[in-house]
Amino acid sequence: MNDCCIFAGQGAQTPGMGKDFAEADAEAMALFDKANAVLGFDLKKTCFEGPAEELTKSNICQPAIFVTSYAAYMALQKRRGVQFAAAAGLSLGEWSALCAAGVLDFDSTLKVLEARGRFMQEACEAVPSGMIAIVGATPEQLAALCEKTGCTVANVNSAAQQVLSGSKDQVAAAATAAKELGIKRAIPLATAGAFHSKFMQPAREKLAPVLDEVTFSAPKFPVLSNVTGKPHSSDPGEIKALMLEQVTGATNWAADVEAAKALGCGRFVEFGPGKVLSGLVKKIDASLVTLNVGDAASLEATIAALDAQ
Repeated sequence: MNDCCIFAGQGAQTPGMGKDFAEADAEAMALFDKANAVLGFDLKKTCFEGPAEELTKSNICQPAIFVTSYAAYMALQKRRGVQFAAAAGLSLGEWSALCAAGVLDFDSTLKVLEARGRFMQEACEAVPSGMIAIVGATPEQLAALCEKTGCTVANVNSAAQQVLSGSKDQVAAAATAAKELGIKRAIPLATAGAFHSKFMQPAREKLAPVLDEVTFSAPKFPVLSNVTGKPHSSDPGEIKALMLEQVTGATNWAADVEAAKALGCGRFVEFGPGKVLSGLVKKIDASLVTLNVGDAASLEATIAALDAQ
């Protein structure tokens, strides 16, 4: 059975993340210290102590989740090397996956995610917008909801769960229209704005020159694209183009999981705070095995599970 490593996206952040890793392992602590030096502010303190309000800012949250996720990944590789057959991540997590596969180095990924988060936050503040999770809608109901409200699909998390983006008014209309269409649940999300939609076009345009300054390499193992639901090619230019498109385009997590299955992956190891992606993997296919490394205790549990294979 092949293994796929998966990386957390925005929303998984929590004060205290990464602290026990860093206190137990000098190399993990060095990653947080290096992040401070690269970024020029105390990301480590915010990860370890909060406050939560600071950690939710996109320009803080995105590099914070990346460093925590990468520290978890390196901790497992240090303790018990695992050869992954594929990697995937949700939104910013796809950048973590690219770093794990050697497409970008640690410093470059940090700089990209700080800029990406800052530009996305600016786009959110420029135009009031939001997101709403839709649960249990048929494809027909979902299409009708988008047509009626003007919202667009931002995330395909599973066949039963999608997230829509739109203006504040469009999201409010979607909550009402969902009931009228007989959709099981519609849950407005506490996000800064309408990610993965046209509202992020200014962020996409600002990010382009940042990526032009970064060296991309061919991945050492397949990394699945949120945009296409297929492995990235070995062409650095194509990878850059898709990662720009990802800012305004929908993320198709369900397709990524199916693509990993096609590569023979039956076990998914999630790195970073929380277990959101593990839960989505199980919703997509309950037969898949999920493990996670988010702190020292889950690291030990995952090592034990891998050793018992």
